Amino acid sequence: MNGLVGGAGPEQSQPEPYGVGARGAADGGAVWRSPDGRLFKRTGGPELLEEAELLSKDLLALIDHITDAGHADLFGVTGSFLVGCFNTRSDIDLLCYGTAGYDAARRLFKAKCLIRPYAGDDLMRLYLRRAKYMEGSGFDALIRQEQRKFQGLTATAEAHINCEPLRDDDDPAFVRMTAKEIGDVILLARVTDHAQGLATPALYGVEVTTILSATVDEPDRFARRITHLRSYLGAYTGTFRAGDTVHVAGKLVHLYHGDHSCFGVELTPWNTGTSYLANLTG
Repeated sequence: MNGLVGGAGPEQSQPEPYGVGARGAADGGAVWRSPDGRLFKRTGGPELLEEAELLSKDLLALIDHITDAGHADLFGVTGSFLVGCFNTRSDIDLLCYGTAGYDAARRLFKAKCLIRPYAGDDLMRLYLRRAKYMEGSGFDALIRQEQRKFQGLTATAEAHINCEPLRDDDDPAFVRMTAKEIGDVILLARVTDHAQGLATPALYGVEVTTILSATVDEPDRFARRITHLRSYLGAYTGTFRAGDTVHVAGKLVHLYHGDHSCFGVELTPWNTGTSYLANLTG
């Protein structure tokens, strides 16, 4: 959903939709704000979500901050708040759009009156949250890559909040790019370029140092020809920097981009029975 929060609700006792940006759709939201500042969720009729009052206040404070800064069209709310099923244990999941949205998100996550970064004892909380699907990653390495993302804890409810940057609509990086599956591969690679890895879909330049295993014949023949790592999953957006060494388990693909082609490793599962991983080493 583009824009902040809003939607079309019941005709009777209808609060006003709140914070719909220029990208927003007036008929798609699930969260409402009444004139007196209370937060409702859409479940067939407006229902005050009293059990998540602190979390609601944190979200409204964020929306007010974004709107006052003139950035309502650069952010969206997704996850449980989008579909109206949030509760006291919910996260706040934001999206930001394009280069301008990325810059606005960077400033937002420095506003410590709204969001505090993971630090101290809270780092274990972050590790346990991420280690569930980042199998095999050590504590220090996982925390280092996770701290590069837009995420933290809200000021009052201390709920997890994150923001995933999405590419501009006219971003050319993935235009006319297609991929042909070759096989599975596990390797070590050095990141050579992260400029295209800061927004979803993420695209990193890499240089393979070692192929550890593969389902293709003579995998070493591909090593010098693998030049990219890409993912449509937000888990790997903004996590790597040039100079990092990354342990990758993914799908070896032949990438076609217009008249050019190269080999890369795909981190996006192409079916629900598959999962791929990329972790910092050391």
